[in-house]
Amino acid sequence: MPGRLSTRNSTIARQSIKSPTATSRSRISAPNIPDEGPSTDLRTRVSTIFSDAQRSIASHRKLIVSLRKIHEACCYESPQPVKTDFGDYDENDFNGEVARCIVRLLPVKKTENAADKIIKFFGLFLRHASEKDASLVQQDETEEKETIETPTSRLASHLFQLLLPLLSAKEKVVRYRATQITSFMVNCLDSVDDEYYHLVKAGLTKRMKDKESMVRVQAALGLGRLAGNEGEEEEEEDDSDDNENAGLLEKLIDSLQNDPSADVRRSLLLNLPVIPKTLPYLLERARDLDPATRRVLYSRLLPALGDFRHLSLSMREKLLRWGLRDRDEQVRKAAARLFRERWIEDCAGIRDAEGNRPAELPPPSIDALLELLERIDVTNSGIENGIALEAMKEFWNGRPDYCETVRFDDSFWSNLTAEGVFLARSLNEFCQQNEGTHTQLLEDKMPEVTKLGFYLERCLNTLIEKLRSVNTPATSENEDDTAEQEFIVEQMLHIAYTLDYSDEVGRRKMFSLLRESLAIPELPEEITKLSIEVLRLVCGKDSAAEREFCGIVLEAVAEIHDTIVNDEPSLVADEDDSFHSARSEMSTDTIVAPKREKVLLATNPEEDDEKAMKEIMVNMKCLHIAQCMLQNVNEKLKENVHLVTMLNNLVVPAVRSREAPIRERGLLCLGLCCLLDKSLADENLSLFIHCFNKGHPALQVTSLHVLCDILSTHPRLLNQTTNPDSSIELHPLAKAATKVFTKSLKAETVPEVQTAAVVSLCKLLLTRVLVDSDLLKRLVTLFFNPASRGNVAVRQALSYFLPAFAYSRRENMELLACTISGVMHSVVSFQDDLEEDEETVSTVAIGTMLIEWTDVRKLVSLDQVPSYDLTSASSGTILPNGDIHADLAITLLERIQASACTKDERKALVLMLGKLYINSNSDSTKLQTIKDAAEEISSGRLISDAASRNSLAKLIAAVEKALAIHGEAKDDRNMKKRNSSKAASEEDDEETQTGFDSTKVESEIKIAVEDKPSVSIDEPSIMESRIDDDGDTIMES
Repeated sequence: MPGRLSTRNSTIARQSIKSPTATSRSRISAPNIPDEGPSTDLRTRVSTIFSDAQRSIASHRKLIVSLRKIHEACCYESPQPVKTDFGDYDENDFNGEVARCIVRLLPVKKTENAADKIIKFFGLFLRHASEKDASLVQQDETEEKETIETPTSRLASHLFQLLLPLLSAKEKVVRYRATQITSFMVNCLDSVDDEYYHLVKAGLTKRMKDKESMVRVQAALGLGRLAGNEGEEEEEEDDSDDNENAGLLEKLIDSLQNDPSADVRRSLLLNLPVIPKTLPYLLERARDLDPATRRVLYSRLLPALGDFRHLSLSMREKLLRWGLRDRDEQVRKAAARLFRERWIEDCAGIRDAEGNRPAELPPPSIDALLELLERIDVTNSGIENGIALEAMKEFWNGRPDYCETVRFDDSFWSNLTAEGVFLARSLNEFCQQNEGTHTQLLEDKMPEVTKLGFYLERCLNTLIEKLRSVNTPATSENEDDTAEQEFIVEQMLHIAYTLDYSDEVGRRKMFSLLRESLAIPELPEEITKLSIEVLRLVCGKDSAAEREFCGIVLEAVAEIHDTIVNDEPSLVADEDDSFHSARSEMSTDTIVAPKREKVLLATNPEEDDEKAMKEIMVNMKCLHIAQCMLQNVNEKLKENVHLVTMLNNLVVPAVRSREAPIRERGLLCLGLCCLLDKSLADENLSLFIHCFNKGHPALQVTSLHVLCDILSTHPRLLNQTTNPDSSIELHPLAKAATKVFTKSLKAETVPEVQTAAVVSLCKLLLTRVLVDSDLLKRLVTLFFNPASRGNVAVRQALSYFLPAFAYSRRENMELLACTISGVMHSVVSFQDDLEEDEETVSTVAIGTMLIEWTDVRKLVSLDQVPSYDLTSASSGTILPNGDIHADLAITLLERIQASACTKDERKALVLMLGKLYINSNSDSTKLQTIKDAAEEISSGRLISDAASRNSLAKLIAAVEKALAIHGEAKDDRNMKKRNSSKAASEEDDEETQTGFDSTKVESEIKIAVEDKPSVSIDEPSIMESRIDDDGDTIMES
């Protein structure tokens, strides 16, 4: 009977759904199975089908047809009597046998694949049976479809009645399987009975708060389908008062944003309905912490979303930027594939009548590509640091058919658009980066230098005309056209920067064009910067070419500055007065002629303000050109007369100006000049420090950047050797410069200043230009300070810098270890000041991170590490030197024993001791000091909790083990020494026993040599005396 199904169990059925290797571990408990009566043909047949379904998915279609035949035989009366084996069974019997098999799945663990196969089989059966019922039932025209009951709907209701109470079962596996089956049924059925619809939704909603993530994943699968129906109902009935229904989407969206499990977020991402209400929350998963979730968004959700042109312009740009700059390579590949395949197809409009995409890639369409660039707003995203250039690089790399199809003929260059010129620039840079494989393609597509010079000249003339006409009220609506023309010229200059100027004709054409364009006051700053960079390339790379480049740029500056003089109001005086004035200035005569009164032309205050504003703009333009020039020179300042002239006549007056914008830009130019001359940097170091102390935030940021660049370029500026004994003496302003960085780190109210200081200090410390433990301590403390949580740039910079700094050099790791005690004291103080509802990282986690950063085993190079020549007992390899953590342990133990150490701080420090890396390759004196201090603390009353005592005991055990190895090594050395001494003594005894005295023999030989008479040179030798006159040897008888 159906009412007894929830308590029935069967040993036969349980064996049929379990694999032979998992019978013991797939069962939670072995309850007493009640008697279910004798086995019937229906039970045997249904059980056999379910048993076969767990073996292979390939047989599911055939088994579904077989089960449907049994279903129809039990539920329908055929008009023509047909003899079957199940004619004696009704619908309730069939539902009971199916439910009996489904119940056997509940205790099966998640790792068992057979249960998943059966659930999938049953879901497909429900879908197939629903379709068959719909075709068999004859619906009345006036009767609605939702009111018709079918055998399949009654079977589903019966199972819902059975499974819903089990959604809140105590066993997690039962909850998991019940939720999984329920969600699968919801997704396979076209409709659910009203009696169970709200019960199913309420039960699955509760499972979204389950402590097990696998249960929440299955609940999300079912609620996604129900939320889709709810979204449609909300669109139809906007004035609905059902708060429960209205809150389902909000609950799912909240889980999508905040659920700690990546699997749950991914499940919701794929199953939530794509409606205007949920779309922004779905797309923001492109910034999810889990790489797999981000990859699913780009590879599955966005391709199935439809036409990308329905998205807003800002969202398109964000999706491209987030995807192509993702940390995970697979996410980057998925985003690139989305751009070059799906989005280009949407622009090409290649779909069939049903809106499906073709199986193969369509042929190239340049018009679709230009539209794609327009859809991503290339005029804004194609600038420096924009995403359009990266997107096109991936496009050309993945679509070589477009590389062969695109053509840049004369008509193309004569009618340039923003999208077209960016297309040419992106292809040019792609070929330049892959010069070995795309050299011929670059030569075929891009024009020669001379032609490009004429094209660029035409575009520049058009831009200047529009810039000069945009100020008139009649043509103010052409600002968009002017911005587009600026973009076109910028892209052409980018192309010109990559060309080869070995052709003298083309080089001269580009040289004259750029020289003339720099003298145009209306030229925008970005185009001015690019023109100077191209001009530097055109002039050449040697010193003479650099001096020529500086001279040309300063000529342009002089011409622009002369526009102020040309606009001076004329004086009311005759020509003689003007000549007399000129002569009086040049003459050395002491007689002063009587001055005539000169009267200025009448002017109004508005004209004066306009003139002053124009003067400021012209000076800013001149300083900007000088700044761009200084960024492209490398020669020493004093060796280039043009740079010295520019410094004295332009930069120094700008620094002394009363106008804040001019003064700030002049300060920046002065900083660039200091990079070219160390003595100039030494003279003006106090000026930059003064600007930081007295300036506003923008000026403080500029001063910090200049100080960082000066110290990086001249690293010994603060450490000057001036004493006769060659000892290092600090610069008088070294302490003031350090105070600048210390003060800027405290600027919580101005995040920009704090960020600039952190980035600058990270560079200086990482390159060891500055070696200051106090500054390093402030950086580490700032990283863990809850007040810096809102400054994401600071957190990101420090999260990269601190491990890179520690692992790069042993000296850096030692410097960081010296700051840990003070950092932990500050961290404990921060947590004491927190409010009750404010959350932060625990001291245990912070201590673990600091210990990890000072672990000597993670150093990049261990070549320079001192060693005590001790080997690992297990592997025989040389151990890394452990003095860093040994010194840290001594420091922490001293702090623990200090009276000023609080209880919370002491506990945090003691827990850190058990995580230190203590090995035998450390100084034995330090190890003994650690042991004595740790035992003293352990025997005292400073610590009382079990965790602290265990940590301290772990430290003592590690130290004792290291000391034991030291003792063994010492014993080995003593043994070797004794053995060598013993061998020497045995050798002496052996000599004594044989009577052989080497000293005596040596003395006897010496005496014998001295007693022997000397041999005269004139006396014949022994051999000569034995040779006759014929040269034969005389043999004595």
